[in-house]
Parts: sequence; C-alpha cells; structure tokens
Amino acid sequence: MNGGNNMDTTWMKQSTCANSPADVFFPSDGMGVIVAKAICTNCPVTEPCLEYALQNRVEHGVWGGCSERQRRRILKERRQARQPLSATAA
Repeated sequence: MNGGNNMDTTWMKQSTCANSPADVFFPSDGMGVIVAKAICTNCPVTEPCLEYALQNRVEHGVWGGCSERQRRRILKERRQARQPLSATAA
C-alpha cells in the first residue's frame, strides 16, 4: 500500500471475491487471468477496486477486472492525458 494513503477500503466487504481464495486473483497464466476476470464481471465494486490498485500501484494480480498489463496501460494513458501538448513548431 502507498505510504500514508488513507483510501477507504470498506468496499472490499462487498466484493464478489471476498469469499474466494486469494490465489485465484494472482494467477500464473493467461487462463487464470480469464477465470479471475470472470469472477469480477458481476462484482458491484469493480470501480473502487480498480482505483485502489491504480492509486496504490499494485503490480500483481487481477483488480477491478483488470490484469497487470491493463492497469499499466491505464496508468500510462492517465499520465499522458495530464501532460500538456508540447509545441512542435520552433
């Protein structure tokens, strides 16, 4: 967890995965990712789960229905969206 981050985690109790083994959400192969994401499909708290993983830079596992690769892509897109367009004319 990100030091000093006091993010609300009460949503975790409402998650579909709350009663699933944690190792399901930390798969070692692509098929495991598909299984974990399927559990997330109907979860009522995918948005706060994903934001938790993004804000805390969680690098492993499926969070909010997104794989590690998907979360890296989201973070990259967010960084790029915050950067001002650079002037191309000299």
